[in-house]
Amino acid sequence: MVHDIVRYPAPVLRAKCRAITTVTDEHRKLADDMLETMREANGVGLAAPQIAKDIQMAVIDVSHNPECVTFFRRNGEEAEMVKHMPVIFLNPVITALNKDKETDEEGCLSFPRLRGQIRRSEAVKVVYQTLDGETVTLETDGLLARAFQHETDHLNGVLFIDRMSPAAKLGMKRRLSRLMAEWAEDDE
Repeated sequence: MVHDIVRYPAPVLRAKCRAITTVTDEHRKLADDMLETMREANGVGLAAPQIAKDIQMAVIDVSHNPECVTFFRRNGEEAEMVKHMPVIFLNPVITALNKDKETDEEGCLSFPRLRGQIRRSEAVKVVYQTLDGETVTLETDGLLARAFQHETDHLNGVLFIDRMSPAAKLGMKRRLSRLMAEWAEDDE
């Protein structure tokens, strides 16, 4: 089932989401719904607070772009990224960020028609749980690393606009106000 995507400035987008300690059938159904919602919106990732759920769950699928990473290690083993997509992850913790940073354009499904240049680590190491209770350590770079950082931020109440440079925030302020007015009209 496709859910409505919550738009900024909804308070749930600023929530520090609750950890999932026991996976239920409700969580499994929600994960399927999140994947369907993300695909319907042409996104590469979606976090639970974006559909008004304040739990530590997110989904990512970058399989449409197999060249978006130069390496992919799952539990210390080299693996083919596409075979592990989509990723449904719970309670993520980014344990290592590459010191090398890269600035690239990002958008967010909770900010329709708004994009910005965001500086993030080129590579990450993230530990998370799966719906089956497995703990996974994933190391990767490129778009997938960026997506993990973006979605993990969501689960901690941090939005991509918070990662913009001060100058970019200043320049975006008026545009964001106009877009928020448009989103309010769309909701009427």
